[in-house]
Amino acid sequence: MVKLIVGKKGTGKTKQLVDLVHTALDKSKGNVVCIEKGDSLTYDIKPQVRLVRADEYSIDNYTKMFGFIGGILAGDYDCTDIFIDSITKLCGVDSAAMTAFFISLEELSSSRELTITSTVSADLSEIPEVLHKYVHAQ
Repeated sequence: MVKLIVGKKGTGKTKQLVDLVHTALDKSKGNVVCIEKGDSLTYDIKPQVRLVRADEYSIDNYTKMFGFIGGILAGDYDCTDIFIDSITKLCGVDSAAMTAFFISLEELSSSRELTITSTVSADLSEIPEVLHKYVHAQ
């Protein structure tokens, strides 16, 4: 399952993501991973969550991010939840690449019990309509 938290900068997307990370940690019978750019979530995320700094792995586009997530899943069969903070800061705002990325993630997650949640710094009207079905109600 794919969920998107969409909103302009300063609308509380990261706070909502942190709350969802902790909820997932409490409910998960497996592992929870949070991918971020930089280290801004270091003190917000509980230490039981695997916090990964994507910028340490030169992830700067959607193809690399998809491969990175595939690598996480290949190495951790018990991963139940993956959270991505600021996907547009990490991978850019290319609508076609973003659409292909999230559709591929939906296919990947549907074959296992996996939820992938990402924040998208944009107004809902700025993201492709095909992605609206993934938007998480706030």
